[in-house]
Amino acid sequence: MRLEEKVARRLFRQKKTIALAESCTGGLLGHRLTNISGSSRYLKLGLVVYSYEAKEKLLKIPRQTLRQYGAVSDPVTTQLAQNVRKILKTDFGVGITGIAGPTGATKTKPLGLVYIAVATKRKIICVKYLFKGSRISIKTQAADKALQLLLEFLSVG
Repeated sequence: MRLEEKVARRLFRQKKTIALAESCTGGLLGHRLTNISGSSRYLKLGLVVYSYEAKEKLLKIPRQTLRQYGAVSDPVTTQLAQNVRKILKTDFGVGITGIAGPTGATKTKPLGLVYIAVATKRKIICVKYLFKGSRISIKTQAADKALQLLLEFLSVG
């Protein structure tokens, strides 16, 4: 069974809902979750917030936070997950930021750097990854890891 099917099944069985704020994955996580029939029961919102402006206006990420840490950072990704969850009061919020390349990398933020955050009302986790491969491969790996993190959250409770 594919990861998205496992996540969908658990969300449905546990009557949990989710909202997504994706950047470098460009909606891939939402795409994969909506490939499963009945996804409207658990997926309440999927946003692609690629620009600073979108992060600021739609998800209320302070400009100062974006300037201080950059879009690809733990603080921004954590806030994306928390704020997207709050918009529709879902059980889970997911935030994903990263550098899928081939451009955009720096010495401190290399190609393949991805942050994934999962938030609930009581808990949040943000994990830093460094993936290798093409742009499409990095996006796919990031979506896979986001689904795995969700499975871990859904297994706990």
